[in-house]
Amino acid sequence: MIEITKLTKKYANVTAIDNLSLTLQQEGIYCLLGRNGAGKTTLMKLLAGYIKATQGTITIESKLVSPGNMPESVNFIESGSQQFNMKVAELVETAAALQDDFDLEFAWEMIERFELDPKKRFKQLSFGMKTMLTTIISLSNNSKVMLLDEPTLGFDAIMRDSFNNLLYRSYQAYPRLIIVSTHLIDEIAKITERFIIIDKGCLLLETSIDELDENAYTLSGASSLIHPLLEQLNCIGTTEIGSVMAAHIYDRRITPPEGVSIENMSLQDFFINLVGGKTNA
Repeated sequence: MIEITKLTKKYANVTAIDNLSLTLQQEGIYCLLGRNGAGKTTLMKLLAGYIKATQGTITIESKLVSPGNMPESVNFIESGSQQFNMKVAELVETAAALQDDFDLEFAWEMIERFELDPKKRFKQLSFGMKTMLTTIISLSNNSKVMLLDEPTLGFDAIMRDSFNNLLYRSYQAYPRLIIVSTHLIDEIAKITERFIIIDKGCLLLETSIDELDENAYTLSGASSLIHPLLEQLNCIGTTEIGSVMAAHIYDRRITPPEGVSIENMSLQDFFINLVGGKTNA
């Protein structure tokens, strides 16, 4: 569905996306992870056809994407997106009138579920409620590709949980390809199926949650026991205090020797070690 080939985007002397290639064929909820400045928003704007690539190509459903050829099947929701200052009810009804496949029943159900006042104007809503309304309207149009850039920015824990439930429910009702950019890694892990991790504009990894569960783990024990194990394993970070060591691994699962413990690595710890290359001694 999405084919990215040797994609590069430069702003003057800054390279935001660096020779990135990626193929996404399956429907699903993908989580786009990266540090601040890694290129997540730039990548989404390129996918939506908002900005022009310096080099490389993007095709969505076999159609080339560019600012002059923006894909109709893609809906991009940027954090802080604005709407006309109309009442909530008027915004929903207007969106339904403009889009043939708009699911009005789903939109109203979500408006009620998240206690959005239909009589309030957009500018009267809190930041979180503005974002929620924009997301509800966007998810109701059933686009084949949905891009959400930091959609829960400014939400409290309860609203973030509500948002994730909304997103998952929308996907269950209308399976599609959804890419969500977020810093709240462990929260999105509850509903996502695959992860895309980029750093300094480069693709580090595209994998499934099952693959991470199997291949991301930590070995702990005496340094003298762990160091020999690392010669044939992909170690993405270590923490060493005195003669004790913890080695963070992304590789085949092994049976550790006596004296060495093994435990699953949280997604957040995996991300920190993969991107940060953390080694403390």
